[in-house]
Amino acid sequence: MTELELLGPRATGDALGTAVLKAVAEDFQVDEVLDIPLSGQGEHLWLWVEKRDLNTEEAARRLSRAAGVPVRAISYAGLKDRQALTRQWFSLHLPGKADPDLSRAEDDTLRVLKQVRHQRKLQRGAHSANGFTLRLTALQADRQALDARLEQLQAQGVPNYFGTQRFGHAGGNVHDAQDWAARQALPEQRNVRSRLLSAGRSYLFNQVLAARVADGSWQHAQVGDLLAFTDSRSFFPAGEQECSDPRLAILDLHPTGPMWGEGETPTGGATQCVEAAIAARHPALCQWLAGAGMSHERRILRLPIGRLTWHYPEPDILQLEFVLPAGCFATVVVRELVDLVPAGQTDSPCVF
Repeated sequence: MTELELLGPRATGDALGTAVLKAVAEDFQVDEVLDIPLSGQGEHLWLWVEKRDLNTEEAARRLSRAAGVPVRAISYAGLKDRQALTRQWFSLHLPGKADPDLSRAEDDTLRVLKQVRHQRKLQRGAHSANGFTLRLTALQADRQALDARLEQLQAQGVPNYFGTQRFGHAGGNVHDAQDWAARQALPEQRNVRSRLLSAGRSYLFNQVLAARVADGSWQHAQVGDLLAFTDSRSFFPAGEQECSDPRLAILDLHPTGPMWGEGETPTGGATQCVEAAIAARHPALCQWLAGAGMSHERRILRLPIGRLTWHYPEPDILQLEFVLPAGCFATVVVRELVDLVPAGQTDSPCVF
């Protein structure tokens, strides 16, 4: 599967040039934003961890070995990129135990920057946002055009696609999900089942969003939409009055798309027609997701880019800094600017 098949069209026109992302880990930095005051006491030890070229699950395994606890005693809010420099929270459940010596877990790829006690464990999805610092190197694009495009993105946001990372190499996770859906069966391994169900839901969401980008309605509420605020998981129907809500214009309120699951989608009008058309193209996948016990949820179609700034430390380097809500992909911001190419190559796009 190509990037266009997995995501859909760009919202702002063709890419303005090419660049390299992640030539080194420091080119893609992520800082988890967690708005939870830690008490300093309790049976859970919270760790602020910096990791380089290391995925979250392997970091958790290393911490569990160093602390002498099972990996199930390690919690984290979300998965972070492996090929990156990331800082995120972990918690260790240590009832009746002293703080362990975690130095055996540390090396050039992992450092424990801070540790604080708290009464509760860190829950999945507890972080409110992620802060990003990205360096696009080997940049071949007109700076004036880039500045104009960035100002446009700052004002209107970008389509909130799931990035291609969600779908595996060449969309392999989607192919696997479709194979299981054709048999209406589920993998026995929990992690595989979770990965494929997530890929299937994300793919269908992207298909709906792609249709809304193509017809220009992704930025605007229409009667029959379900609306949600940027940081809320609840939604409400849009009538004539809701479609003119001023909070839509300031990127605080947004139309949503379906995260497929049990039950009928509660949309109406043109929105219902678009979502029904996508479901009709993928009936086995929709039925499989519902049969797996997934509940119908909604995800905002439009992604506001918080605290966006940029500068050019070198003529061929663009550095971006911004904040995105949890669960959103920095690469879909970059996609509206340039095509990414592998380091040392500048003539063919790289799927990322």
